Amino acid sequence: MSNKTRSILKAIAVLLVLLAVLMELKVVIIPAIVLYKFWLVVIAFGLLLIGSK
Repeated sequence: MSNKTRSILKAIAVLLVLLAVLMELKVVIIPAIVLYKFWLVVIAFGLLLIGSK
């Protein structure tokens, strides 16, 4: 896996966690994924594990 791919996976993971935090703080409200905040964080953690060396 190239460094560019790792960087993209890490960036996506950070964005997913940021989205979950903003949804928890009620800054961003997306009704379709409100119930899946926990799974967003789990997926972000998995992406971070895949992207790490």
